[in-house]
Amino acid sequence: MIKPIPGKMNILSGKIVHAAYQVHYELGPGLLESVYEMCFYQELKSAGLKAERQVPVPLKYKNMVFEEAFRVDILVEGSIIVELKSVEKLLPIHEAQVLTYLKLMKQRVGLLINFNVPALKAGIKRIVL
Repeated sequence: MIKPIPGKMNILSGKIVHAAYQVHYELGPGLLESVYEMCFYQELKSAGLKAERQVPVPLKYKNMVFEEAFRVDILVEGSIIVELKSVEKLLPIHEAQVLTYLKLMKQRVGLLINFNVPALKAGIKRIVL
């Protein structure tokens, strides 16, 4: 049986999306992902949320552990993974990337946000494991 996502996670997701809208409203599309990441991180902090940038994700392979095999763009409140993009369009590989992070970090909710769109609504995808 699949456990439902707790209501507090949905509320937190809404706050994260709101922060993304603030950044997109101020900057618009067309900038580098790193610029959006810096500004988005500051927007989350300004909203009183605990956010971490470039969080290492370990990978276990056979008898080896690679401590920094991947990096999550933003981890909010230790529970929601946010992967940022600034691309022409989101592709299935971007969703697969978030799913991989969710599995490796044992989290349930991820947000994939593409800032390179005229209307941000078209660039947000919620991914649940």
